[in-house]
Amino acid sequence: MSETPGWSSPDQPQNQPQQQPPPQYGQQQYGYNAPPPPAQPTIKPGVIPLRPLALGEIIDGAITTMRRYPKLIIGAAAVVAAITQIVGLLVQLPFLADLSTALDPNTTPTRDQLLSTFAGALGGTLIGVLLQLIGTVFLSGFITVVAGHAVLGRQVTFAQAWEEFKPRLLPLLGATLLYGLLIMAAPVVMGLLGVLADSGWVLALGLLVAFLVAVWLWVLFSLVTPALVLERCGVGTAFSRSRKLVTGAWWRTFGILLVAGLIGAVITWIISLPFEALGLATTGFDTNAAVLSAGYLILVTLGAIIASTIALPFSSAVSVLVYVDRRMRSEGMDIELQRAAGHGGS
Repeated sequence: MSETPGWSSPDQPQNQPQQQPPPQYGQQQYGYNAPPPPAQPTIKPGVIPLRPLALGEIIDGAITTMRRYPKLIIGAAAVVAAITQIVGLLVQLPFLADLSTALDPNTTPTRDQLLSTFAGALGGTLIGVLLQLIGTVFLSGFITVVAGHAVLGRQVTFAQAWEEFKPRLLPLLGATLLYGLLIMAAPVVMGLLGVLADSGWVLALGLLVAFLVAVWLWVLFSLVTPALVLERCGVGTAFSRSRKLVTGAWWRTFGILLVAGLIGAVITWIISLPFEALGLATTGFDTNAAVLSAGYLILVTLGAIIASTIALPFSSAVSVLVYVDRRMRSEGMDIELQRAAGHGGS
């Protein structure tokens, strides 16, 4: 971020004034019998204190970021969720009647009818997934920019945030696709090996190993988005930065992301449950008929829009604050951020 000194990685050139070295042993200002120096006050210009963070401070900082910038974060999330969910629904609706006919036990559709129906439904689903991916990428990157300003307590408009994020959109889309492929590669490879071995226990063991590898990769590269957006680096450098920041703190990072994920899942479940219940009520609580009911799908989509408007910004903000915490712990970035916030010495 050009307006935010301190986000560049230690490997990038910086124009920062040189700090005076700390006094060497034996040169302290305080004698053996003198009282210890006063504790430094906590500097908190924005949503978090500029020092290594505890889990509660990261969660609270993410919530505070959403509350402090509601029009930017909640507004953008609502628009993105509405567009992706509604378009995805509209793409699938035309195929409901054909699917209902194809799955009706009292009818016998031809082979061509079956292929046409399921190909159309699959195509609609893929379009919905692609839209969801693009929307999630945009939202995570945009919120990363806003959260970067929130850390320093700076106001930012939509136009300013978009101008900062716009050059990062395509690289972030590529990084997200690569991230997904890396996580999916292990289960696919191990599953194929298990099928080729024609052994149930080999398949089960392979899938277990693949799951553990996927989780390890998920955490290891979980900070790619904030690194790519805030440091304005390339895709490969962003993966390298995430690996470097997470290495040595994998379990702590995993624990924070797990807690945040559980909170997001609970929020999504609480919001979605009433809409799903209403949708099931329209079909007499017939779960088989519900998946082919337009009324059910519309109600579920409405619930998904509301849930995504809250859950997605929360998880994105947590990722940014985990990134900031890791940099403050491993690279001393709290000093740079204090200077950027106007509290550091020259």
